[in-house]
Amino acid sequence: MDNSWVFTSWFTVFMAIISTIGIYIVLIVLTRISGLRSFSKMSSFDFAITVAIGSVLASTILFKPPSLVHAAVAMGTLFAIQMLVAHFRGNSAVMRKLVDNEPLLLMKNTKIIEKNLEKAKVTHSDLRAKLREANVTQMTQVQAVVMESTGDIAVLHHDDPDHDLDDALLKGVQGWTA
Repeated sequence: MDNSWVFTSWFTVFMAIISTIGIYIVLIVLTRISGLRSFSKMSSFDFAITVAIGSVLASTILFKPPSLVHAAVAMGTLFAIQMLVAHFRGNSAVMRKLVDNEPLLLMKNTKIIEKNLEKAKVTHSDLRAKLREANVTQMTQVQAVVMESTGDIAVLHHDDPDHDLDDALLKGVQGWTA
């Protein structure tokens, strides 16, 4: 019987500890250099980079290859790419269009926008779950439901039906007209 699925050598345990400490230090240094946005979900690109960094971290901790240096270089490259893309996104409409998804209006007041639900692949059940998560107790409380560029669903609601939604909050949302 192969016990390697359960047991390992003390040397392997020691190297896992050293790799974990090393890659953790690299992560802290790179995060300090690039800022906390490194782990944000402000765009789908940010989310993809966060997943890629997690993959590099896991591979480095659990496997002999990649080496700690190889992983540090890979993570540094991912952080550099993210910083460059964030810079160009801020300065170029073309880059924003390439990298960012546009938020999509799923619901305006009590009206569900069926074509946008289909476009976003969101079911009525998903929508109701998000409304409950946002503590909506009456459909009349809903002012807007938006699928954000990150894939998150935002529910904008208010208990006072006479309280109007500020149009500036929905600037750039597909399907929103004041």
